Amino acid sequence: MRKFNFVIVGAGPCGLGAAHRLKELGITNWALFEKESYFGGLATSFQDAKGFWWDIGGHVQFSHYQYFDQLMDTLLGHNWVYHDRESWIWIANRFVPYPFQLNIHRLPEKMRDECLKGLQKLLTIKNKPKNFEQWIYQTAGAGIAKYFLLPYNFKVWAYQPKELSTSWMGERVAQPDIKRIEKNIASGHDDVSWGPNNQFRFPLHGGTGTIWQALGAELPQKQLYLNHQVTHINTRKHEIVFSNQVTVSYDHLISTVPLDWLIANSDVSTKLQTPSKQLFHSTTHIVGIGLKGTPKPELKTKCWMYFPESNCPFYRVTVFSNYSPNNAPVGHWSIMAEVSESPQKQVNENNLLTEVLQGLKNTQLISDTDQIVSTWQYKTAYGYPTPSLNRDIALNLIQPELMKRDIYSRGRFGMWKYEVSNQDHSLMQGKEVIDLLVNNEPEVTAWNTS
Repeated sequence: MRKFNFVIVGAGPCGLGAAHRLKELGITNWALFEKESYFGGLATSFQDAKGFWWDIGGHVQFSHYQYFDQLMDTLLGHNWVYHDRESWIWIANRFVPYPFQLNIHRLPEKMRDECLKGLQKLLTIKNKPKNFEQWIYQTAGAGIAKYFLLPYNFKVWAYQPKELSTSWMGERVAQPDIKRIEKNIASGHDDVSWGPNNQFRFPLHGGTGTIWQALGAELPQKQLYLNHQVTHINTRKHEIVFSNQVTVSYDHLISTVPLDWLIANSDVSTKLQTPSKQLFHSTTHIVGIGLKGTPKPELKTKCWMYFPESNCPFYRVTVFSNYSPNNAPVGHWSIMAEVSESPQKQVNENNLLTEVLQGLKNTQLISDTDQIVSTWQYKTAYGYPTPSLNRDIALNLIQPELMKRDIYSRGRFGMWKYEVSNQDHSLMQGKEVIDLLVNNEPEVTAWNTS
């Protein structure tokens, strides 16, 4: 049985970030194991039989970190396409610019006035919200809650907002400024610059996955073990067993597999079973539609759109061919829809494509005259780590116990914190945990909620 100083499980952005940092530091006694035959995890891209590229969701490349940006520049050089974000909400048979809260002047008069009235009533509310639903009402008012924030958030999370905490939000949700909104109503001004991703870039070729394939190719290939599925972790012996009967031992384990799965498949399952049950997540279904021709004029510059209403199953649609001219074959364009699922929100996979196509027609994104030449579907059982009410309590029990056993669970589902689960966050968690273990430098990203 071979022993490594560092074992990394999972070759998504976090695992690759950890391996890259070890390489930078000149450390060689490590190995990375991945259950799939490719790198990237949830940031993988696929090309279908008709030549269309697809991502596992609407990924875009923006960053909070110079280290991350420099690595992206190194990996792809000049092979990037740069965009100013154009995101919209489709509601009441019209497009409203994102963020909705700042652009209610676009709504029908009655709906607009109801949203504004709800905002104006907020001045008397002083109570601290106990959950995300209360936060919505107390921050955005009854009108915006009714028409957008409540239905949309159920669609995307697949859990009711009253079951979510408020600790995750940070820069994710725009808090309305009533004076600013009233000014926008008076002037008809579209207020669209809010948010951390108002500018982003995207790979010129091969979708998001090309980034992580490039990073994997930069690592020592003899230390990378693809097609290795973990079956059990013995934390007392510091051993990992894989489905191909390979067993390795480690001094430090950096795990990026889903935290609840890690617990269930290790000898800590009994001790951590109760808090593990407080970790909720949603499943995501991706449906890609490849079409002949070009997008209609109102879609030619749009990046992605949100859909709060019940006339479609998806919560978001990306005009994926707008991200790069190489995402679709010449003379074609593509759109990509995302549908969430949970025990509270079931999805009939047999009818999903039909329902998505009807939803695209209901929301006027495509018509019966558009020629569909390709459809693509993908299901990821772990789509979003849910910021449930008891999530932080559970994590405060689980993570210290694992670290006592030399297991560092990081990444989108390893850390189980949506607020630090973008690609840049995940890579930096991998980099920083190595800096902690090698140089005793404190981690920042994994524990940051701002």
